[in-house]
Amino acid sequence: MLQQTKILAQKLKLNGLLENIDRRCAEFESGNLTAHELISLLLSDEELSRNNKRCHRLESRAQFRRKADLEDWDFSYDRGISKGKMKELMHLSFLHNRENLIFLGKTGEGKTHLAIGVGRRACQNGSKTTFTSVNFLLEEAIATKATGKYLTWVKTIAKQEIIIFDDFAVRQYNHEEANIFLDLLEERQRKSANIITSQVHPDGWYKLFEDPVIGEAIVDRLKNPSQIITLKGGSYRGMIVVKK
Repeated sequence: MLQQTKILAQKLKLNGLLENIDRRCAEFESGNLTAHELISLLLSDEELSRNNKRCHRLESRAQFRRKADLEDWDFSYDRGISKGKMKELMHLSFLHNRENLIFLGKTGEGKTHLAIGVGRRACQNGSKTTFTSVNFLLEEAIATKATGKYLTWVKTIAKQEIIIFDDFAVRQYNHEEANIFLDLLEERQRKSANIITSQVHPDGWYKLFEDPVIGEAIVDRLKNPSQIITLKGGSYRGMIVVKK
């Protein structure tokens, strides 16, 4: 009977249940579980397996630069973010409120670490996320224009619940690049959330764009509404612990 159940579970692609059925049945036969508890645990095993696979799939598609978790953040001295704010980030309140999240700080102070950590937490929560450097994003967008697929590209990437724009404002942006930004932000306004890492305070973003009108529209959509977290304390890179 157990072998028939395994065959049926395999046909139905109940891999989580299949992986745990021998252990759960042994617990039941030893008297540690009731029949109801056995069924409940097997279903929970299947749910956990599916959630883990979904999370892995979302993280793979997000294309994070590296692994980083919010739990690894070093609180041994003040780096500009409190434990209370970190807990808030873990709960993804900015996403629920459709706010943008802006991490400011000098090179190596942990902006990208926090952005990836939040992104990975979002994937674990089932949210579609994309990580990209701003320069790569613009190159990709311009390439799609050359093939006539730009509008499709904008619609597709705009569907992500979170886009992480890494290294924003490291240079000035021309008219075409500014319009790409604006197209994306218009499509996503108040429907999703963006995470921006930058060494430049938002007040300094206006001068990065050739057209001041477009620049003002972009900055307004990034800042309103948003949470701004300014990091400090010097380079964080040598202190990051990466889970394997």
